[in-house]
Formats: sequence, structure tokens, C-alpha cells
Amino acid sequence: MKQESILIVEDEFIVANDLRIMLKKAGFAICGIAASVDQARNLIATKKPDWILLDIMLQGRQTGIDLARELVQQKIPFLYVSANTNQTTLEAAKATQPYGFLVKPFREKDLMVMLDIARYRHQVETGTSHVRATAANKTMQDIIGQSTLLQQALEKIRIVAGTDTSVLILGESGTGKEKTALAVHQLSPRAAKPFITLNCAALPESLIESELFGHERGAFTGASARRAGKFEQAAGGTLFLDEIGEMPLEAQARLLRVLQEKEIERLGGDKTIKVDVRIVTATNRNLEKEVAAGRFRLDLYFRLNVFPIELPPLRARREDIPQLAYYFLKHYAPKYQKAADTISPAAMQQLQQYHWPGNIRELQHLVERHVLLAPGSTIEHFQLPETMAVPTPDDERIKTLEELERDHIMQVLKACKGKVAGSGGAAEALHIPAGTLYSKIKKLGIKTGYQ
Repeated sequence: MKQESILIVEDEFIVANDLRIMLKKAGFAICGIAASVDQARNLIATKKPDWILLDIMLQGRQTGIDLARELVQQKIPFLYVSANTNQTTLEAAKATQPYGFLVKPFREKDLMVMLDIARYRHQVETGTSHVRATAANKTMQDIIGQSTLLQQALEKIRIVAGTDTSVLILGESGTGKEKTALAVHQLSPRAAKPFITLNCAALPESLIESELFGHERGAFTGASARRAGKFEQAAGGTLFLDEIGEMPLEAQARLLRVLQEKEIERLGGDKTIKVDVRIVTATNRNLEKEVAAGRFRLDLYFRLNVFPIELPPLRARREDIPQLAYYFLKHYAPKYQKAADTISPAAMQQLQQYHWPGNIRELQHLVERHVLLAPGSTIEHFQLPETMAVPTPDDERIKTLEELERDHIMQVLKACKGKVAGSGGAAEALHIPAGTLYSKIKKLGIKTGYQ
């Protein structure tokens, strides 16, 4: 097998030399080190590297991003290795579609994992690798749909599952982020070990560190016994942190230390406990904007965002709606001993024309409700939420989706007299988990004093 060659484009000698040593140790051939875009162009023309590790800020007027645009045209795969990660730079770097982004400082293991994933992704995209689809398809059979956008997401799950790298799942509420995280776990070598979840939005700030790291007896008022946290519970397996964008900054700092050191201390304790856990996180927030606003740590963002998987909203994959609707119909009709087994063409047209702000979860609850209500074997009509009128040019400006969502949640909260969770609460009325609603209330700056 041909030894793969790598060009290192890095203007810091110490960093470049460290990369050279790590890569040679791993069996790569180093075809050169360039400190500027001009030097890199000359080496690319003469050495024909298979891969390029690319810093962003280089000697001279041109940056690594300028070179990356040329590499895309030449179809040369590359990864960024940089510490320069403000939001504007990050957005420009992402637009060049690199195979990975390694943030300085990094460990040798971080580099090797990133390279393994990048090489495999490149092989899949160029048709030089055949994914073992049988086991993957069986595991992901509950992820319903054949649309191109969904299949792209499933392919990413297959690519990353066999590695031990961090995964960040992005998508709106109700798009199936927890099911995706479970699929990553079930296809991994850790499948026989625990899959533990924690919704970061569902806990008050004072309890999140105790939930993550555990506590000793007497660590705080009410801590009557020692308790293992989620990291210990997930030993050898996967820890899924949902709504990671809601984690307080203090807890973010401690989580970052755990990811770097692979060890924890329970609250109130002084014993160090080694942990072997894979981290999968999810958010419906734009973490880059959260970083820019000072609400999320940049270094933690890059630790978690090694391999992002973006889930499409249901309105972007309308061709999957009939398959999803019948999947839920066949699940709920036997469960409730109802005769409904068909959806009329008119009712199906309703589903395909609706906007689905609550995505798959909203469709699931809608079908469940109408299975219970259907008098016969066919669901003839769906009672959908009233659509909001779009203002004409003579009216006030058109509201953003975020403003419409805020208005709708406030109306429901008012109708529920400010109650969020439990029977008769707004979360129940909106058919979303209470933790998700609490997250939205916090994000949208809604006050719940409607009593």
C-alpha cells in the first residue's frame, strides 16, 4: 500500500515540528513544511501531497483560507490546524468544507482520530471504500425516510460510529437528535456498555455538576449519601449531553477539564476517578453565535465539534412524511386497539403542506392523537394548528420565525396560567418535552408570570 504523503502548512516552527514527528510516527510521509501560501503552492506543484494540514494565519498577506479555496478546485483534501477561531474566521473556514478542524493546543490522539475520520470520509465520498451497511441499516431501521438529506446524515453516522471521537448533533427540536446519538452508540465498539443521557436544559444550574460528576455525602445540603454521576454511570459506554448549549459557563469549564484529563472528582471529594466515556452532544442552538456572545467556551466548542452531524427539519424532507405518518399509524393503532390503518389522500396532502415547526415529534403526536379520535379505519382529516397570517406590505413588518415562536409559546403559557410542566402544562399542550420548553423559554427571554 502506498504511503500517504502530507504537506504541513504552518508558520510556527515548534507546532510544525511536533506535527512532523507525530505523523512520521504514525506512518505518514512528510513531503514538506511551508510557512506561507506561496511556499505551499510550490510544494504542492512539485510534491503532489495526498493531504494538507493547514494553519489559517500564515506568513505573508494570504491566509490558509485563501489556499483552501484553491485546494477545493484542485480536489486536494485538507484539514485546518489553527488557534485562530473567532466567528468570522470560523464561518469563512467552514465555507471551504474542510475534512476536519483541529484546534490548538491538541494531543497526538486528537490528531490521529481527526485524520482517521477525514481519510474515511474522503474514501466514502470518492467511492474507494465500501461501508459495512448491513449492521448499520439494521440498527438505524427506526430512523425513517429515504430523502437525500436524511441519507447524508445516516452516512455520517456510519462513518463516525466506529471511531471514539466526539460527535455534535445539530438540528431543530423534534428532528431526532437522541435517536441519532443512540444509533452512534449502537454501531460503536461500546454498544454493549451503557448509553446514558442528560438534558442540560432540564436541570437548574446548581445541580448540573452534581448530575455529571456525582457527589460525596454531605457535599451540599440534602446530599445524604454518596451518588455516582453520569460519567461514572456511563463507564465504558457513551454519555449523551442533550441541549449542550444550555450548560452554564462554570460547568463548561469543568467539563472541558474532564474531556482533556479523562478523570473526574465528585463534588465534595478529593479522590480522582479515571473515566472512559465517549461524548456525544446535541443542540438546537447556533453554538458559533453563542461563542461570539460569550455564552459558550470556544475551546469546549472545538472539543465537542470534532464531527458534526446536521439533522434536516421535516419541512426540508417532505417526501419522507408519508412513510413517517404510516410508521406512527402502525405503531399506535395496535397499541390503543384502534381500527385506523389508512390515511386518506386529502389528509395526507394536509400533512405534506404543513410547515412542521415541531418536526417529527409534532407529526408523531398528531398521528397518535388522531388514531385515538378516528371513528373507523381511515383518518379522513387532520386537525392542524391554525396557520399564522403573513402581513401584507401595508401591514407591519413580517416577523421572524423566532418572534413567531416566542409569540406562540407566550400564548400557550397564558392559556395554561404559566404552568410549564406536568398535566395541563404548556409542554403537554405543545407536545414537546418540558426540558425543551424550559430551554426555549430561557433562549427567547420569556417570563412565565401569567398566574
